[in-house]
Formats: sequence, C-alpha cells, structure tokens
Amino acid sequence: MDFKVNTVHFTADQKLVDFIHDKVKKLELMNDGIISSEVFLRLDKSAEKENKIAEVKILIPGHELFAKKQCKTFEEAADSAVDALKRQVEKHKARS
Repeated sequence: MDFKVNTVHFTADQKLVDFIHDKVKKLELMNDGIISSEVFLRLDKSAEKENKIAEVKILIPGHELFAKKQCKTFEEAADSAVDALKRQVEKHKARS
C-alpha cells in the first residue's frame, strides 16, 4: 500500500508519522485491496483546544473512502478517523 502524509503549515515529527502509519496499516488487514492512503494534518485557526484536524483518504479499486476528524491532538484525530474508516471498509466489504 502506498502511504503519504501531508502537513499544512507545519512539519510533523517522525514519531507522529510512524504512529499514523501504524494505524492506517491496520486497515490493510481488513481489506488487502487497498491501493493507497493519504493523510492530511492541519491546524485549525480557531482558539478552541480541539484544533487539530486529521483527514484520511484510502483508495480501494473503484472506490475512495474518506474520514475527517477534529480533536485535541493529531494522534487522537488520526485514531478517530481510522476508526471511522474501519466501519466504512466493513460496509464496503459487506456490499462486495
């Protein structure tokens, strides 16, 4: 699976990238047909504490699945987005 992390207006440390990669890689256990995954990490400009946004997009033959979550930390946001994608992958697998 091709894996890409994009950060907007900041640079992510390797520990964060590795954490997200491990989470996204677990999706491959559910569906080995995943072609690629792309993660976007952004800081929301609001004054709220929950200003970290993680968007995860995975490409399955014929479909693109997407989840976006906003939390206090990038780890929490990425974890929530991957959980949402797990449910989407299960639904997609059930339909196929």
